[in-house]
Amino acid sequence: MSILEITSLSTRGQVVIPTDIRTKLKLEPGTKMIIVQDGDNILLKPIKAPKLNQFEKIIAIGDKVKSELDLNKNDIDKAIKEVRKIAHSN
Repeated sequence: MSILEITSLSTRGQVVIPTDIRTKLKLEPGTKMIIVQDGDNILLKPIKAPKLNQFEKIIAIGDKVKSELDLNKNDIDKAIKEVRKIAHSN
């Protein structure tokens, strides 16, 4: 169910998220948000930490790949450095 509320932009560029929406989304002070502008639209999306079981699934996949490819710690460290080098060059 959608909630429709009206809010205002302050002189400092701040927007108040109405209580009903904060409550429904369990937003607390300090919650980090992603803001996306698309044409005349603005999307504000809270960043929420993944749940523990999501991390466990990712770790299990990594362990499986490591085993299947017979990788050791040095192989993994080298791969991480390469990915970071590529990411920083972009």
